[in-house]
Amino acid sequence: MNRYVCIHGHFYQPPRENPWLDEVEVQDSAYPYHDWNERVTAECYARNAAARILDSNRRIVDIVNNYSKISFNFGPTLLSWMQDKDPEIYAAVLEADRLSQQYYSGHGSAIAQVYNHIIMPLANARDKRTQVIWGIKDFESRFKRKPEGMWLAETAVDLETLDLMAEQGIKFTVLAPHQAKRIKQGDQEMLWRDVAVAKVDGRVPYRCYLPSGRQIAIFFYDGPIAQGVAFEGLLNNGEYFARRLTDDFSASNPQPQVVNIATDGETYGHHHKFGDMALAYCLHYIDSNQLAQLTVYGEFLQKFPPVQEVEIVENSSWSCVHGIERWRSDCGCSTGGAPGWNQKWRAPLRQSLDWLRDQLGPLFETQMAPFTNDPWGVRDKYIEVVLDRSEANMGRFLQNIAGRVLKEDEKITVLKLLELQTNAMLMYTSCGWFFNEISGLETVQILKYAARAIQLAQDVAQVYLEEGFINRLAEVISNVPELKDGAHIYRAMVKPSVVDLLRVGAHFAMTSLFEQYAAKTNMYSYTVKSEQYDLKEAGRLKLAVGRAVVRSKDTWEQATICFAVLHLGDHNFIGGVDYLDQDEFIKMRTLMTNDFLESDIPGVIGVIKDYFKYHNYSLWHLFKEEQQRILNQVLGSTMDDIETSFRQIYDHHYPLMQIKNEISLPLPRMLMTVVEFVLNQDISAVLEAEDVDINRLKQLVEEMKRWSFKRDQANFAFLASQRISSLMKRLSDNPENIVLMEKIIAILELLAQLSLDLDLWKSQNTYFAMGQKIYPDIISQAGSDELALRWVKLFEHLGTILQVNIKGH
Repeated sequence: MNRYVCIHGHFYQPPRENPWLDEVEVQDSAYPYHDWNERVTAECYARNAAARILDSNRRIVDIVNNYSKISFNFGPTLLSWMQDKDPEIYAAVLEADRLSQQYYSGHGSAIAQVYNHIIMPLANARDKRTQVIWGIKDFESRFKRKPEGMWLAETAVDLETLDLMAEQGIKFTVLAPHQAKRIKQGDQEMLWRDVAVAKVDGRVPYRCYLPSGRQIAIFFYDGPIAQGVAFEGLLNNGEYFARRLTDDFSASNPQPQVVNIATDGETYGHHHKFGDMALAYCLHYIDSNQLAQLTVYGEFLQKFPPVQEVEIVENSSWSCVHGIERWRSDCGCSTGGAPGWNQKWRAPLRQSLDWLRDQLGPLFETQMAPFTNDPWGVRDKYIEVVLDRSEANMGRFLQNIAGRVLKEDEKITVLKLLELQTNAMLMYTSCGWFFNEISGLETVQILKYAARAIQLAQDVAQVYLEEGFINRLAEVISNVPELKDGAHIYRAMVKPSVVDLLRVGAHFAMTSLFEQYAAKTNMYSYTVKSEQYDLKEAGRLKLAVGRAVVRSKDTWEQATICFAVLHLGDHNFIGGVDYLDQDEFIKMRTLMTNDFLESDIPGVIGVIKDYFKYHNYSLWHLFKEEQQRILNQVLGSTMDDIETSFRQIYDHHYPLMQIKNEISLPLPRMLMTVVEFVLNQDISAVLEAEDVDINRLKQLVEEMKRWSFKRDQANFAFLASQRISSLMKRLSDNPENIVLMEKIIAILELLAQLSLDLDLWKSQNTYFAMGQKIYPDIISQAGSDELALRWVKLFEHLGTILQVNIKGH
C-alpha cells in the first residue's frame, strides 16, 4: 500500500512553576482543578492515554492509547511536571512510544521539542544551541532513545536553527505549508518552482540544504485539514475525520504518499470535548477498513527518502501570518480582548528582556571564568542537573565541569550562575507574547523568571539590574488603565512572589503554628532543619520562637535564621526573621518568652520590632498555597458559626418554605441561599464519608429534587466523580466485594436523578480493566455458582450505568 496517514499532536503547556519554589501554585481560573496543568491533563493528556471507541449505542467497547498510533511531541517542562504530579499518565506516554516502535518498523511516535518553547529565530545563537541540546537530552532521558525529529515552537524557523538541529543529529522537522518558499527536483537551478502561492505538496518529504552543507528533511502538514480539525468541527465525527484524511490522496500519483496533519495536541479533548474519542475512532476506522496505512514521520522518511529539495520562508511560523511578528510587535494576531486593546506592549517587552539577557551574558562569562574555559558549554550540559537534582548527581556534575574539588562557596556560585542562565532562557517562553495583555498569567510568569535571574545576578556578582529593567518595563503599556504599565505590573504581580532564605524561614515559622514539622523537613525547593523550637500557648494566643538552617536544593545556598511569630487569633500574625548570632537569639528568646508568660503582649510585639526591625512578616508573606490553607483554618470557627445559624433558620422555617415551594411561590433569595447551603453541605458530607450512607443520600437527593435552586454544579460534580472513582478503585482491589458493588450502583443511580455532569472517565477505565482481567474468570463459574452469577449480573448492570459494553470487546 502506497497510501499513508500521519497525525501529529503538539502537546504543550508553558512552564508554570514559581521560579523560587519549583512548584505550580494554585490558579483560580482553572477551577475546580488546582491549576491549568492539572485541568488540561484531566481534559486531554489523560483522555488520549485511554481514549474510548464506542458502539452504535454509544457504549464503550474499547479503550486505546492514542499516543501509540500518532506522531507526537510533549513539551519537556510539561513532562517534568507530569512525572511528579501524574506519574500514571506520564508512564502511559512513555509506554506509547515503546508500543509504537512495534507498529512502525522500530520508529517511535515521539519526537523531541526545543526545550522551553522559545521562538527560535528571535533567539541568539547560544540560546538556540542550548534549546536544541536540552530538548534532545531531555528526550533521551525519558524515552531512552535518540530522537529522529524535533518540533519547533510555533514552527518558527530559520536556517541557523535547522543547521543546529542537523548538527545534533536531528533528521527532520514539521512545518506549515506556507513556510515552503520554492521546491525543485534534480540538480538544475532552473527547475526551482515557487510554491509560496501555489502551495507545496505536503504528501512527500523534502530535503533542505543548510549553510554548513548539512541537510535536514522537512514535512509540510496539510493546512486545510489541520484547520478543519482545530476550528471547523472536523472532530465532531471520527468517521468523517478519517474520510477527510484519506480523500486527500492524489489518485493520479502512483508514488508513496503521506497525508499528514499537525495541530495542538490539546485540540483532542481540551479545546474540543470528546476530540480524543474522534481521534481514536478515526485511527480505528482507517486501520480496520484498510483505507491507508498509519505511519509516523521517521518510518516514512526511512522508507521513502526525499527526492525533492525545498527552500523555506525564514522567520515564519504556523500561527502568525506576518511571520514571527506575533512575538515582537503589534501585528494584529492575538486572542482578542476588550474593544480598543492592542499589542503594542510586545515590542518593548522583548526589548526589555533582550537588554536583561545581554547584561547577564557577560556577567555569566566573567563569573564562570575561575571554574571553566567553556561557560556556555557548561550551560549546555546543565540539563543533566535539571533532570536529576539529587545531591549525588549535582556533586558529580560540579566535579566534572571544574576538574577539581570545589569549595562550598564555589559550588553555590556555580549553581547560582547556571540557575541564572536557566531562568534567562525560561523568560523567553513564547506564551508570554501570544495572548492579548501583559498582565495575563503567561506574561507575568516570564517576568517572574526575569526577576529570579535578576536576583541571582545580584547574589553572585553584586550587580543590580532590577531598576534598569523596571525603567524599561515602564514603556510596556497595559491595556488595563488601572494596571498602567509593565513597571507597575512587575511591582504588583511579580515582586510579591520573590523568595529568599529569610522568607522561607518566615513561612516555616508561621506554618509551624498549625503543623508539626519533623526536625528536618522539605519545604518546596528548600529544606529546613530545626535547631531549636519553642512553642507557647495561652488561650487563642500562640508564640513560636526558634532557630533553623534553611537550604536551597537548587543552589545549595544555606543560612541559619532566627525567628519569632506571634499569632493573636484569626488572621492576625506578627513575626520577624533575621540572621541573629547565638547570644542575640538567646536574649531575644528570653525577653519574649517572659513577656508572653506574663501576658504582656505589647512587650512581645516590642521585642519583635526591636530585634527584627525591617525583616517583619505577616500572613501576606506566606506562599500562596499556605495562605489559603491557613486562612481556611483560622476562618473555620467563623464558618462553623455561619453553618449553625443557617441550620437553625432552615429547621425553624422549613414548614413555611416547603408550603411556598409546593404552591410554586418563589422563596426570598436569602432563604433560598440557606436551603442551597445546607443541602450542599449535607450531601457533600455524605459523599466524603468513609462509608457512604445510602439511605441518607437517598433522603438528600429527594430533598434536592423538591427545590429548584441551582447547585454548584462544577464543584459538586467534581467531588462526586472523585468519590465514585475511589470506590471503583477499592472494588478493583477487592472484586469479590459484592456489597461495595451494590453501593456504587446505588450511588450512581441516585446521583443520576440530579442531572449532574459526572466525569466517570477513571471509573470507566477501572471497570474496563476489571472486565478484561476478572470478568472472564467469574463468568466461567456463573453457570454453577449462584454467588458468581449474582456478581456477573451486578457487574453487567454497573457496566450499563457506566456505559461500557464489556461483551462487545
